[in-house]
Amino acid sequence: MGRRKLIESPEEFWDLFIGYEKETKSNPILVHDFVGKDVESVRRERERPLTMEGFEDYCCEHSKINYPDLTEYFEGKNESYKDYFPVSSRIRRRIRKDQIEGGMAMIYSQSITARLNSLVDKQENTVKVEQPLFGDGSN
Repeated sequence: MGRRKLIESPEEFWDLFIGYEKETKSNPILVHDFVGKDVESVRRERERPLTMEGFEDYCCEHSKINYPDLTEYFEGKNESYKDYFPVSSRIRRRIRKDQIEGGMAMIYSQSITARLNSLVDKQENTVKVEQPLFGDGSN
């Protein structure tokens, strides 16, 4: 018999993610800013993005997992976790969607969002230099 899973079911795994998502979205980041001609100090709320690291930390705080590593649940290498793979795939996509849409709406940094999600704008530039075969004939 294999060892007991710390997150006992795919349903519990999904419930942990929903809890993480709700907690994250209901706790914005406060950014210190200065506004107006009198340069008044204010705190502005910025939406907090979903991240894998944040979800792993949340699982440590709200489950029996005591180290921030959900590799078994996400990688698909251990066959005994195969029931978790559809949920883990959905979690990854939901986090990625939040980051991409937040970047597109300029809620989050577009360059960091692109880097985290391997989104690149590739442009190919070709420079063609032609050189006369026998000089320019001025000798």
